[in-house]
Amino acid sequence: MTNRLLVIGAIVLAALYVLFSSIYIVNEREQAIVMRFGQITAVNTQPGLYFKVPTDIVDSVQIVEDRLLRYDLDDMTVQVSGGAFYEVDAFLSYRIADPRLFRERALGQLSVVEDRIATRFDAALRQVYGLREFNAALSEQRPQMMREARDLIYPDMVELGVEIVDVRILRTDLAREVEERTFERMRAERLAEAALLRARGQEQAQSLRAIADRQAVEIVAAATRDAEIIRGDGDAERIRLYAAAYGQDPEFFEFYRSMEAYRTALAGTGTTMVLTPESEFFRYFGSNGELPAASTSFPTPIDPSSQVPAATDEPALDGLGIEETTPPSVTLDDGTPLEPTQGTQIPAPVEDGSAPAEETPAPAEEAPAPVEETPAPAGQ
Repeated sequence: MTNRLLVIGAIVLAALYVLFSSIYIVNEREQAIVMRFGQITAVNTQPGLYFKVPTDIVDSVQIVEDRLLRYDLDDMTVQVSGGAFYEVDAFLSYRIADPRLFRERALGQLSVVEDRIATRFDAALRQVYGLREFNAALSEQRPQMMREARDLIYPDMVELGVEIVDVRILRTDLAREVEERTFERMRAERLAEAALLRARGQEQAQSLRAIADRQAVEIVAAATRDAEIIRGDGDAERIRLYAAAYGQDPEFFEFYRSMEAYRTALAGTGTTMVLTPESEFFRYFGSNGELPAASTSFPTPIDPSSQVPAATDEPALDGLGIEETTPPSVTLDDGTPLEPTQGTQIPAPVEDGSAPAEETPAPAEEAPAPVEETPAPAGQ
């Protein structure tokens, strides 16, 4: 009885082994390669339940991935056409598109495929970067670079039954030593540009300052010229008025100028003057205080109204709005208007009857000077 139970148990176990060894399941993430004595007999890419010859001695099944797989390439140093170096991080995604070729040419091992990918991926990235300038990887050319790298890898990987789906560049940075040199170069360029802009600004400032200085000089010169012209016209008018006033009695004018000269020269300034009594300066000192005889021939008095210039339509001097006006009337110190002189009253003689022949007047620091800017007699 015991032996019979053992035989039945062995038969049941053998039947279960044959049953389970002849069944294999393929899910949606896998593919199955069926081999008989090392030769591929079937490839199952659809998920489901499949049967084969029992035991793995005759038929064996290899399960391979049907999902997208990823290969990463980190800290890869590449050189661009300008000689600069980049540190690049990139990855690619692939899948086993042909399990039969994958088994035949890659022995069904992902390590063989990844070794081939590493070699081809590295070469493709170096080629893509080597054809471009320094800033290309940081510009809008980056998507095109990734497509070119994928196209370079694709033909070699198809031979292994692997399809390259996509290539992505994660990071593109300058190498540390290159980054420092690049920073210094960019800094020098910015400083040079700033110096150029500053020089241009100073040039424009100097130009504007020179124009302003020139205009200021021109304005001051024009104003000075107009002022001198106006001052000259005023002086001429003043001299004309004084000449018209004093020219009516030259003898009185000579006497008046002599008195003014005495007042100026003989002031108490501490200066000693030694002169001969016969000098012209003491002409009126030896006359016993008497004035010279009155002149009997007087010039015709000058009518101030006849000296008013005729009005013209010409503009004022240099556009300053200054026009010639009627000369002011001449008045004496007491406020009375100056009138033509018709005679001279002779004062009473001095009681002592004589004047000193020589006097030592008070020192004077200044020479006799006329009161007004008019021609002085020769005797003064």
